[in-house]
Amino acid sequence: MEKQNICLNCPRHCQVDREKDFGFCKETNKIRIAKVIDNFKWEEPCITDDKGVCAIFFSGCNLKCSYCQNYEISCGQKGKEYTEDEFISLLKEKEKINSCFDLVTPTHFSSTLLKIFQKYTPSIPIIWNSSGYESVEILKKLDKFISIYLLDFKYSNNDLGKKYSNVSDYFTISQKLLKFCAQKEDKFEGEYMKSGLIIRHLVLPGEIENSLGVINFLTQNYKDKIVSIMSQFTPTPQSPIKRKLKPLEYKIIMKKVEEANLKGYFQDFESASQNFIPDFD
Repeated sequence: MEKQNICLNCPRHCQVDREKDFGFCKETNKIRIAKVIDNFKWEEPCITDDKGVCAIFFSGCNLKCSYCQNYEISCGQKGKEYTEDEFISLLKEKEKINSCFDLVTPTHFSSTLLKIFQKYTPSIPIIWNSSGYESVEILKKLDKFISIYLLDFKYSNNDLGKKYSNVSDYFTISQKLLKFCAQKEDKFEGEYMKSGLIIRHLVLPGEIENSLGVINFLTQNYKDKIVSIMSQFTPTPQSPIKRKLKPLEYKIIMKKVEEANLKGYFQDFESASQNFIPDFD
C-alpha cells in the first residue's frame, strides 16, 4: 500500500511525513524564512531592474554543501515559520514594491509552494533560485507559476557531489533538470529577462578541472543559454576548502568561457568577501 504524505520534494526522496518527522532538510512542511530583502540588486543584471527583486531566503536546504556561505540558515534551522495564508499575505505586500520574487533555495518546500501558488498567483514574475538538485516531476507541476529558472550547475561529475554536497548523483540529476528547464523560452522586455533559464556556476578553489568540465558540457548542450560564472567563494569556519579563489584560477575559466563564445556574465573577482553574505538575524 502506498504511503501517504511522504516527502518527495527533491531527488533524495526521504519518504518521511514531515508533520511527524524530519528528512535531510530538517524542516517541516510549514515554510520557514530566514530573510526577506526588498529591492535586492545582487542578482544578474538582466533580472534586477530599477526596482530590484524581493529576495526570499528559505531556511534549510536539500544539499547542505560543506562549503556553503549561507550555512547559518542551510544547516541551522534559523528563521520564522509562515502558514500558507501568512505567506500569501507576504507575497501581496511585497509584489507592490519589487520587480519580481527571487525564491532562494525553495526546493524542499516545493509541495507547499505549489499549494500556495494554486491559491494565489503573484502579479510579478517568480524566479526559482535553486541549487540544481531538483525533482523534475514536481517542477512540472510548478512550472506554470515560475517565470525564470536561476539554476546552479555545480559539478561536472558525480564524485564531487558526493565529496561536497552529500549526494551521489548530482551530475546525473542536474542534466535531467537542465534539459527540462531549458524548454522555457528566453523572453526579454528590453534588457530585462521576463522568462527563461540562467545557468550559474561557482568556481571552487582547487577544482579547476571541474569548472572546465562544466564549461565543456554547457558548450556542447546549452550554448544558446545565459551562463553566469561566479567567483564569490568565501571560506567559512566549517568549509573543507580553506582558501579563496586565486586570480589565475578564475582567469583560466574566463578564458575558456570566452573561447567557447558562451553568453552571460562574469562575477567581479572582488565578490569573494564576507560583505556579500547577508546578515541572517
